[in-house]
Amino acid sequence: MRNAVLSSMSTDANEVAELLERPLLEPFFYQKHMTHHILPEWPTKWMQGLRHVFLIRHPARVVASYAQKREGPTLDDIGYVQQMRIFASVDAPIVIDSADIRIDPKGMLQKLCARIGIPWTERMLSWPSGGHPADGVWAAHWYNAIHQSIGFDKPESELPILGNEYSQLVDMAMPYYEALAAQKIT
Repeated sequence: MRNAVLSSMSTDANEVAELLERPLLEPFFYQKHMTHHILPEWPTKWMQGLRHVFLIRHPARVVASYAQKREGPTLDDIGYVQQMRIFASVDAPIVIDSADIRIDPKGMLQKLCARIGIPWTERMLSWPSGGHPADGVWAAHWYNAIHQSIGFDKPESELPILGNEYSQLVDMAMPYYEALAAQKIT
């Protein structure tokens, strides 16, 4: 999918940053970023003055999920190092753990809304199945589970058991996850 992804949007970091800095027409504007896509040398001025929410997930779950889609993920692929770098560079970041959302979607989203300063609505707990126009060309590969869902799944079971290669990757990611988890909404 590399060529399809690259041809679907600008790959010029300055041009993308300009798009992200444009004045908002709506009172709330959501941007989802994959931390491993924000390279250290890219402009980050657009991040200033925004509310940043860092969604974290236990590295064992991230690695197990990622390995289903692509062989041999690395620490750079799963984004924990980059997430910590970005976390340290923005004002008043908010952290929320996906496991906590799965345990108590309503309560955790109410807390998140209060922290962000947006109104809570029950509509946040469910959605129509299918994709969203802003999903991107990669959606068919990465978002099949969310496209089939209509709400939050039940809490996740035990952590996946991973082979040695992937266990080492989880061990490398754990300090970053734990540092972020220490800041999470409870």
